[in-house]
Amino acid sequence: MTSLFDPIDLGAIHAGNRIAMAPLTRSRAVEGEVPNPLAVEYYAQRASVGLIISEATQISRQGQGYPNTPGIFTDAQVAGWKPILDAVHARGGKMVAQLWHVGRISISDYQPDGGAPVGPSAIAAEGQAMKPDFSMTPFQVPRALTNDEIAGIVADYVHAAEMAKKAGFDGIEVHAANGYLIDQFLKDGSNQRDDRYGGSVENRARFLLEVVTAVVAVWGADRVGVRISPSNGANGSRDSDPASTFLYVAKALKPFGLSYLHLIEGEPGTPMSIKFDAPQLAADIRAAFGGPLMLNGGLTKALAQQALDDGRADLISSGVPVLANPDLVERWRTDAPLNAPDKDTFYGGGARGYTDYPALESVSA
Repeated sequence: MTSLFDPIDLGAIHAGNRIAMAPLTRSRAVEGEVPNPLAVEYYAQRASVGLIISEATQISRQGQGYPNTPGIFTDAQVAGWKPILDAVHARGGKMVAQLWHVGRISISDYQPDGGAPVGPSAIAAEGQAMKPDFSMTPFQVPRALTNDEIAGIVADYVHAAEMAKKAGFDGIEVHAANGYLIDQFLKDGSNQRDDRYGGSVENRARFLLEVVTAVVAVWGADRVGVRISPSNGANGSRDSDPASTFLYVAKALKPFGLSYLHLIEGEPGTPMSIKFDAPQLAADIRAAFGGPLMLNGGLTKALAQQALDDGRADLISSGVPVLANPDLVERWRTDAPLNAPDKDTFYGGGARGYTDYPALESVSA
């Protein structure tokens, strides 16, 4: 049987095992949304995973929606990413940049000239946004994008993809999940347009497919992944028929020959699955996509291996366990105990809860 510790080729990216580091927002970027110098050590510590997916990284000023998140659209940001990639590669790791536009999950504080956030339709998200000072405020009603503006955002993805290549990433992941801009277009709860980007699933998927087509032209399909979340409900995202919508998306992505498809889906009985009454789509989406499927959703080692054994995934991504255990691969391989995560340091701050989690050799010394 396939093991979590077996290598896998994700298109042109050779991963030494089937455990990926999920994208983890840490809100530690410095002025100009440049990655924190501490991120060099943070990511290098975790280079033993088969693939590191960077924290969500905005493609433009308009795409930001949280404090101190890094970008990939200026020369200074590229300069901040380069030593991170050098350190990861020096330890034999592979890393892709997750390209991000939050859409309506923003507020005017982050927008150029203090304007309104944007989305497919003028429908506010449920819940609260995080201001630059980390306080909370209700989401604002976004301004519906024009077709010309949509084309401009596709161009922003192209620019960010080019900048990621300059920084030295091994590829990119298009963030089309968790209620952010592309997901807002995909789901009919947030997309109520009546033009070529709304209505039918074919129209709602158009923006995603335009973005993928554009960034594939920069990187080649075998270094591009896509992340989707049919029904986890993050940021109030909802679709009336997630199975039909996302099986269509998987089939539409198949002809590209992408590096992988990254699916967020709570395992049966896990909090995510129970909270959102989520259908189990992994096996069908994997079959429809036809390429490597990466599964995410609170997976323990046992659940991760079971997903591989069941044919629901080819590899998995892990978030908090990798955050708290830079050597998670070795800990899982040897069934060693795991560090407890410090939730108070997840967002913002310095080295504490970021680069100071002990590795096994430190624990046993």
